[in-house]
Parts: sequence; C-alpha cells; structure tokens
Amino acid sequence: MSRSVLQLLWIAVGAVALSATGAQAGTAAAGSSAVVAQKTIPLRPSITFVKASFLTGELTGLRIVEQVDTGTGQVVGSPMLHATLQVSNDSRDRAAHLLGGKIEYIDSAGHRIPMTDTGFLFESAAADRLDPGKSVSQAIDIPFPRTALQRDALREVSLELTYLPMAYQTDAVNIPVYLGG
Repeated sequence: MSRSVLQLLWIAVGAVALSATGAQAGTAAAGSSAVVAQKTIPLRPSITFVKASFLTGELTGLRIVEQVDTGTGQVVGSPMLHATLQVSNDSRDRAAHLLGGKIEYIDSAGHRIPMTDTGFLFESAAADRLDPGKSVSQAIDIPFPRTALQRDALREVSLELTYLPMAYQTDAVNIPVYLGG
C-alpha cells in the first residue's frame, strides 16, 4: 500500500472513532440530565391474608412504587404494585400445582378498575407441586392504575389464584419374596 492510502485509512479510522466518542458523550450527557428516584407509597394494611379452598395466601409488603425525575418532580413511567405472596398448603391430603394469579383493583364504588398485564406466573420450582404443610413465596411486580393513587379512589385489591389440585396419598405395595433357589 502506498503511504497516501495508509494516511487516508488512518484519517477514516480517526473520524469514525471521534464520531463514536461524540455520540457516546451526547448520550451520556442526555442520560445524566434526568436523575430518577423512587417514590414509595405503602398500602394499608401492608399484610393481608386470603383463603382459597385448602390454600392460604399472605400478601406482605404491599406498596406502590413510582419513578420520579428529581430535577422536575415529574412522574416517569407507570406506577407499579410490589408485594410478596406466600402461599401455604393447609390440606392433609391434597397437593397443588400453582400456575399463577391475577390482581384486580376495586374502586370506592365497588367496580373493577380496568387494567392490563396484572397477571403473574409462579416461577419457583417449588410451585410445581406444593405438598401438604409446605409453602412457597413469589414476588409480585405489576402495573398499578394511576387513577387509584387519588385519595379514597381504591377500596381493595383482589387476588385470584390459579392452581390445579392434586391428590396426595401414600400407598403401600407388598412384594412377595421366597427364600432359597
């Protein structure tokens, strides 16, 4: 290669490197202008017990989390409901395969607040089969209706569990054996 071709290559590489650096600097500058903080709004009561057939559920740490731009005070994104659901099997002779659940929000007039994406799936391996006397925990992070953040707009949170009951039994098998050959 001639010296002029090598110089052109180096100039091109330098121009590409400078433009990439400039693009990154612009992104960093734009990204650093918005500092986001979390605003947490607890729900009362923060612990709720529910009973579904032979399963008992306990919702703990019920709270709403919003992302707020600290510079402007503007809410960024949608509010989210965060909680932990612990499901216990109170039966002596039934197991359950936990599939998932759904949260519904009820307004002060007793009507359902329309929302999408309020379902969740059980992700734990223990949810494959919840035997009698056992329990499993599941984190819940789902959208929360912005209209329900107003004072006295939310009356209750409804939890719907989806599971398959399974028979749980102990069985004995007798195997005949003989001594000798």
